[in-house]
Amino acid sequence: MTSTSLARQTPARLGHFVLRMFRPQIYVTYGVLWTVTLEAASRVISQSAAPWTPSWPTAARAASVVLALLFARMVDEQKDLDYDRRHNPDRPLVTGAITVTELRGAMALIAVLTVALNLLVSALSVLLILLALGYTLLLAALERRFPRLGESLVVSLLVSYPVQLLLSVYLYFSLVTNGETGADARAVPLLAMFACAFLQFEFARKTEWRQDPQARLYSEVFGPRGSAAISLALAAAAVALAPALLGRAGLPPVAALVFPALGAWRFLMHKRPSGLMLPGMGFVLFFNLLCFYGSTAFVSGW
Repeated sequence: MTSTSLARQTPARLGHFVLRMFRPQIYVTYGVLWTVTLEAASRVISQSAAPWTPSWPTAARAASVVLALLFARMVDEQKDLDYDRRHNPDRPLVTGAITVTELRGAMALIAVLTVALNLLVSALSVLLILLALGYTLLLAALERRFPRLGESLVVSLLVSYPVQLLLSVYLYFSLVTNGETGADARAVPLLAMFACAFLQFEFARKTEWRQDPQARLYSEVFGPRGSAAISLALAAAAVALAPALLGRAGLPPVAALVFPALGAWRFLMHKRPSGLMLPGMGFVLFFNLLCFYGSTAFVSGW
């Protein structure tokens, strides 16, 4: 295949990559829901008199979060190439369905798009979204320089999770600097609430009964029961923080705990091979959805 014909096929190849490795029905839904929920909850803790309503900055922030998540997925695909050659030979970058050059070109385009979107919001928004993208690249460089960072799953989580945290910080301070909400010290536990909700899924999706020292599973580090307990504890922490921060607006999210609770019961009592992933995903979805409902319905007086 010539370079010219390859260039013509690049958009289609990138489209196939996105559909397979960054399923829009999951990641776009998550990114948009994360954005609007954090916006609405921020207005509750600042005791804003006006109810949350969507706006152009909301759309810009939601698109920026989704693009940042896609950027991180593309970086991970390149960073994990050696591992995938041994354990996931059907991955697009391994099979040649996409190339490193194509991914890096798409990453450059994402960076330009996020800057353009946030220039219309605030200067700090531009700096913070670039910080999140920059940290993603820095992390990949550090793992190349110090391979042991990627060998330990726990260490890898400690150094990689700040990407998600930086996106929450970006969302909150973009709201503040754009005058959409007031700064409040309770933003710290609010961001911790979102962190707990995400981290419970991170543990849930990497907890299995099978034993495989080569697999990147938290159950290999903490044991299946220990890893399941950590996932459930993180969900419980998120649920406890919701009413503590949001008052009655934080009561509906408590119902989302049924997902990880039932998932943990099935996993531990019936030893389902990987019974935590779908309940963990359900928790993230419904916890955010019910937080959004509570933060808008109660403020609006429904």
